[in-house]
Amino acid sequence: MFLTIETTGTPDAPATDLGFLLHKHPGRAQAFSTSYGTAHVFYPEAAAEQCRAALLLDVDPAALVRHGRGKGRGGAPDAAMAQYVNDRPYAASSLLAVAIGAVFSSALKGQCVARPELPERELPLVVTVPAVSARGGVELVHALFAPLGWTVAAEPVPLDEQFPEWGDSRYVRLELHGRMPLAHALRHLYVLLPVLDDSKHYWVSADEVDKLLRAGEGWLPGHPEQALITSRYLARRRSLTRAADERLELLRLAEADDRTAESVDNAVSADENTDDSDSTDGARDAHPSPQPLAVQRRTALLTALRQAQARRVLDLGCGQGQLVRELLADPVFTEIVGVDVSMRALTFAARRIGLERLGERQAARVRLVQGSLAYTDARLKGYDAAVLSEVIEHLDEERLPALEYAVFGAARPGTVLVTTPNVEYNVRWETLPAGEVRHHDHRFEWNRGQFADWAGQVAERYGYGFRLVPVGPDDPEVGPPTQMAVFTRREEDEKRKGEAAA
Repeated sequence: MFLTIETTGTPDAPATDLGFLLHKHPGRAQAFSTSYGTAHVFYPEAAAEQCRAALLLDVDPAALVRHGRGKGRGGAPDAAMAQYVNDRPYAASSLLAVAIGAVFSSALKGQCVARPELPERELPLVVTVPAVSARGGVELVHALFAPLGWTVAAEPVPLDEQFPEWGDSRYVRLELHGRMPLAHALRHLYVLLPVLDDSKHYWVSADEVDKLLRAGEGWLPGHPEQALITSRYLARRRSLTRAADERLELLRLAEADDRTAESVDNAVSADENTDDSDSTDGARDAHPSPQPLAVQRRTALLTALRQAQARRVLDLGCGQGQLVRELLADPVFTEIVGVDVSMRALTFAARRIGLERLGERQAARVRLVQGSLAYTDARLKGYDAAVLSEVIEHLDEERLPALEYAVFGAARPGTVLVTTPNVEYNVRWETLPAGEVRHHDHRFEWNRGQFADWAGQVAERYGYGFRLVPVGPDDPEVGPPTQMAVFTRREEDEKRKGEAAA
């Protein structure tokens, strides 16, 4: 099977930069052993004006039978001979995707040690795959690649050119034109080639979910064919597909928050001139307070943490790391862990706090970890306090019990701080139409009574006391713009646990 990647260049950006990105020198051919044969990388054309790299995968059918799952959907061969005589050596499938991941691993990750500025550069790309196994035909090829910014040319291959009345085969000749970073293109191919074939040559286990989310970061959440992509990529295993869809939904919400935070940052007036305007509220106060609401919110959280005498703190749903940065600036907090489902958000957080530039002592105080708040996580146990700032309103209400158990039931920090919008205050936002929530990804916004009822039920269920704290100007009619609950684990509950253990 065969794939080429082509780009054009300019005097300032020669096309041969493709060799740096792929970590393969244009001047020589290279071969790499795989479990199923040999992958060859060479450059049919390598000039400053135009450069084309080729990946040729020479599949050994006997090795495929020894190490793989054979031929056919789900890997089950129709007959013994079909294990050796099939389309695997010729048509692009999961075999080619695995070869891309192995041979172009650095390019797939967006890494280039020699030229670190290159991976972010958008390149004019042409990707050609002469034979792609496409269960769904040309229509599905367009449905998968076109939403990602590709101009798609997919030509069906006839079953037999001498007998056109037989119709088309399930194979297409694929040519993609687009302008994007090379890593994006490789990730699209890595995921979508096996999806088109709808059959993997190896057993699909739970770690395939992580592979899918890594390769799909930034484009798979919100793709119009996301459900089909996850199902086919995970070999239609329902438990894995369900887990992937749940994590992708959280990623979509997190990335939407990132975009909203960025748009609000850009809208901050020059006299505020601060990167602290990160509120995800999609409206501005008609009578703005001296500080943005996001700053007031973090001030309230820091005050509550100091009052609780917390030293080891979790920021759950840390986003781009604004609170993590302020916690790090105060030496009273000896260990800070930022948790978010979005790797993109964690990357921004690392840049915001200057993680790579921190001294050894400072760096030892902070960690950024990927995790979903819908699942229990042993890494989150034993902390003094946890913060859920503007998080719960992004979950469907029926999914809140899973978060509640993961935080209050399993992690059980001494103090939990939860902030969320007060919907009653929305009438004070002049730019917010009546009846609308502050952000399009808010699944709900509670009034003060609803929030108090929820906090009381959670506290009773998991052995915490709680108090409510207004954040922002406390309007005598509609209350504050943000409401905060401070949960404190009951000492009696800990005493019972100690007696039981004794």
